[in-house]
Amino acid sequence: MEREVILTRDPIDEVALSRARRRSTTAGAVITFLGVVRDLEAGGRIQGLDYTAHEAMARHQFGLLMESLAARWPVESVRLVHRLGPVLVGEASLWVEVVAPHRGEAFAACQWLIDEMKRVVPIWKRAIA
Repeated sequence: MEREVILTRDPIDEVALSRARRRSTTAGAVITFLGVVRDLEAGGRIQGLDYTAHEAMARHQFGLLMESLAARWPVESVRLVHRLGPVLVGEASLWVEVVAPHRGEAFAACQWLIDEMKRVVPIWKRAIA
């Protein structure tokens, strides 16, 4: 399984990322997910979120997640981009692409990856009031 994880302080350009997709003749599904910062956090209005990470450990945890994902589903590739630093309301903080032979596998793998990422990867957010 091809995999790519990017932690960046730059804005996520989902159009450019989609154009750079690895083409496959065996994959029938390409699932993309875009996580966008909303204006409410913990019941209060915010201007954005400030993301911090233990980057070395985050990369390690993402590697473990990718190994586990590859053992569960016949996914051809996974790409993930997570913003660090301040991300304003309306901006993307997370972009994920999963390429698999069938949609069910792609959807399941994408949802599992995001859920597990939130559970085990050391990336934290703080509201910007």
